[in-house]
Amino acid sequence: MELVELEYQKEGREWVVRIFLDKVGGVNLDDCSSVSREVGTVLEVEDVVPEGYRLEVSSPGLDRPLKKAADYQRFVGELAKIKTFEKMDPDGRGQERKTFVGRLLGFEEGRVRILQLDKKGGEVSFALEEIAKANLEPEF
Repeated sequence: MELVELEYQKEGREWVVRIFLDKVGGVNLDDCSSVSREVGTVLEVEDVVPEGYRLEVSSPGLDRPLKKAADYQRFVGELAKIKTFEKMDPDGRGQERKTFVGRLLGFEEGRVRILQLDKKGGEVSFALEEIAKANLEPEF
């Protein structure tokens, strides 16, 4: 199993520790329960969180975030949405934008590659440092 994302934030009056896990084939309820018991015990014994909190353990869902180079390789062929920190025009269309949607082509030479699926299409690539947020886009 791999840790996809960890959140620690205040929601209303309570603090929430949220853990998102994934593995090849996906995580199931037993996986989440097992990790919840183990992590909950460690958090309590080590007193890591100073105030009361709620612990949630789940899969990252259909719109799984893409964080590491390995994520972009693992999900080659899947539809993804990438948002960059700055507006850019990587395909020379003359239109700067921050949001790009397309099929993941992989991660090569330090860059994420996607094939855009809009009318103009075309391949674009981004350095990891340019990406503010990236997620898989569910297809139905």
